[in-house]
Amino acid sequence: MKISKGTVIRTICLGIALINQIFTIAGHSPLPIDDETVNLAVTTTATIVTSLAAWWKNNSFTSAAIEADELLIRIKQS
Repeated sequence: MKISKGTVIRTICLGIALINQIFTIAGHSPLPIDDETVNLAVTTTATIVTSLAAWWKNNSFTSAAIEADELLIRIKQS
């Protein structure tokens, strides 16, 4: 049985998050990050993720493009 790299990485990240939470509950701040930095990181991440999702997906706005999408779905189902 071989454990995947993804499993190891996720477990390490969970461990770090749990240790950080324990320190925070105890009144210590192991990661000196202010609220403005957290806000900036969250909004920047959300902007990047939504931009990539919108860029990657096929966004059909015209009636011809929507009709072509429906035709493609019917062809794939055949």
